[in-house]
Amino acid sequence: MTRQREVDEFFERERPEYVFLSAAKVGGILANDTRPAEFIRDNLLIQCNVIDAAYRNGTKKLLFLGSSCIYPKFAPQPIREESLLTGALEPTNQAYAVAKIAGIEMVQSYRKQYGFRGICLQPTNLYGPGDNFDLESSHVLPALIRKFHEAKIAGAKSVTLWGTGAPRREFLHVDDLADACVFAMQRYDEREIVNVGVGEDISIRALAELVREVAGDGRCEIVQDTSRPDGTPRKLLDVSKLTSLGWKATIPLRDGIAQTYAWYLANAR
Repeated sequence: MTRQREVDEFFERERPEYVFLSAAKVGGILANDTRPAEFIRDNLLIQCNVIDAAYRNGTKKLLFLGSSCIYPKFAPQPIREESLLTGALEPTNQAYAVAKIAGIEMVQSYRKQYGFRGICLQPTNLYGPGDNFDLESSHVLPALIRKFHEAKIAGAKSVTLWGTGAPRREFLHVDDLADACVFAMQRYDEREIVNVGVGEDISIRALAELVREVAGDGRCEIVQDTSRPDGTPRKLLDVSKLTSLGWKATIPLRDGIAQTYAWYLANAR
């Protein structure tokens, strides 16, 4: 999707009526912090190519997925949609966040100038079957699943986590997000962005303990490497707007982790 000609050819050939733009270059804190050029370049290219091609080829409606990373590092919690552009971003993922903010602005601008029906959802941290479990580029939850599984297999006495373990994060199963996207495509058609989450968060330390219960050995010690960055202190979305429209997440975190671990066991190589 970073190649404009190929995107144009696809839209001219297929003429999709509805587009869910979830394609993006994503990664955890290490990947974002060490490869910012890739994150801003690839995401800007994907967004520009797809949104413009969808408009030019008569797509009836487009849904763009942003990210909770778009919000200021120290935004009031839980984070309301109105917090966008009210403060400085988290430095470790600023390039990715700026790209996503540009995508939101592009969708809104095409709606304003051309009347193109585009909507923007901002999901919280995602996880689930099919996730990226590469320790160099994955997000925290799949990374923890792999770390604790490999520690169990190797009989390791400890697993090391980045930071203090104090930051709090919210986790949404991909099946819940998919359901929310279909719901919004059918029932929402406004310019304003909408948060998608579960409305509850958990500390990284507590998350690690939960993953250890599901995928690891309970005797394995959790060691915090406080020389590594924590990232944003807390990131809990206010989901009252989507809730008021009639949608709510249904998959409990522990059940989702167990399902994701089962997928990992069946597909890991």
